[in-house]
Amino acid sequence: MVDPPTEPSLRAWAVDVLGTNDRAGWTRPSASLYPHQWSWDAAFCAVGWATVDVDRALAELEHLLAAQWSDGRVPHIVYDPSVPSGAYEPGPDRWGLTRPAGTSPTPTRIGPPAGSTTSPLVQPAVHAIALLRVWDRAAGRGDLTADVVARVATLWPKLAAWHRYLHTRRDPDGTGLVTIWHPWESGLDNSPRWDAALAHLPTEASRAEPTERRGDDDGDDGDSGAGSRPRPDTAVVDADQRPSAADYDRYWLLIERGRAAGWSDDALAATHPFRVGDVLSTALLAAADDALGALAVRLADHPGGYQVADHDTLLALAADADRGRAALDGCWDVDAGLCLDRDLRTGEPLRARTIAGFAPLIAGGLLDWSRELLTLLDGPSFCGAPGLRWRTPPSTAVDDPAFDPRNYWRGPTWPVMTWLFWWALRRGGHHERAARLRAAALDQLAATGLSEYVEPRTGEPLGSPDQSWTAAVALDWLAG
Repeated sequence: MVDPPTEPSLRAWAVDVLGTNDRAGWTRPSASLYPHQWSWDAAFCAVGWATVDVDRALAELEHLLAAQWSDGRVPHIVYDPSVPSGAYEPGPDRWGLTRPAGTSPTPTRIGPPAGSTTSPLVQPAVHAIALLRVWDRAAGRGDLTADVVARVATLWPKLAAWHRYLHTRRDPDGTGLVTIWHPWESGLDNSPRWDAALAHLPTEASRAEPTERRGDDDGDDGDSGAGSRPRPDTAVVDADQRPSAADYDRYWLLIERGRAAGWSDDALAATHPFRVGDVLSTALLAAADDALGALAVRLADHPGGYQVADHDTLLALAADADRGRAALDGCWDVDAGLCLDRDLRTGEPLRARTIAGFAPLIAGGLLDWSRELLTLLDGPSFCGAPGLRWRTPPSTAVDDPAFDPRNYWRGPTWPVMTWLFWWALRRGGHHERAARLRAAALDQLAATGLSEYVEPRTGEPLGSPDQSWTAAVALDWLAG
């Protein structure tokens, strides 16, 4: 039996994982399963890099934001052109964004900047949270040089444009909720959160043998031709740990519909068959608005004096954050004791008991629900569930019918999500709970390594081994 690593050896292991996955200024999540740069992975990687090298942490965010679209969106994938075609699906050609060789973008066409190949989707806006943590880490290490401050000041307006995109283009009805067009945009790809919203979409099997579908079909006639596609992921990870073939049929269909709409947010808001108000993305954006405001104050107060935002801009940021928190308040479900996503096609809540339901804790400032949520988090459905090896939050409540302890976002515990809960508890002043969660998380990492996710009862490491964002949050915890 191999002894679990000590904290110094765990730190060395985590540094080695980030170094191995470093692609000269950006970090791939893993060597085989995820060979490109992912948006919210990059933010967590920056947090980890900041414990080692502040310049490298800033480079992570700079590389991602160099691919920011002109409308402000930050794409969920920035593709590495050196990765062979077919190594990851969907590849860059699947989105319908590729221009013929030798042509220039038209002024009216939305898309990535010249020289960048990206997806058109987004992921949760955790980047300002990460940048604030990089700043504070640099200040604590005495590394807050004039160059670091200037680079943070340069990133600030890019993040402000990103937040503005989400508050406007992704909230066309002014609900305060961030609207997503695809489960991949939530970051929690195959969570039970999306089962009801996807149920009306046909799969390959249902097209072969028509079955009754739920709800308004928005004109879906099952002839999109999305069909089956290659699954390189299941050549790397066992299929029982990944989304199903039916899930992927629906994911591909949504890509086909997005292509047909030219990835125009206006067109998607009117007709897209998956339109969901995402409570976790909303909560993270509210917290990121707070972080962006705090960064503006730090920049202005620094001896170098960077005035990136005037008083009205700071007030608008605070108002945006409050509007998001008010929207979460409206998504509270008394019966579930959680905050529930909303299917914007039907106006109905999506009833699934998952970690996303703790969105008010992540957003902060919603004290009305914090006591109930903390009790639920500690209770038998989540961290206090009988038989859990560690008191870290499973991605789906263990007593939810959809709970599957081995399958991606349907039950396993994710160290990166444990970090978010720990960060939120500390931010909310729940320091004892946060300390217990950190201790449990480090015990888990010592036993399972730096895997993508973990079976919550047996402790079996699952998904991709040596995952970059797992290494990154380990480094942040170990740095104190």
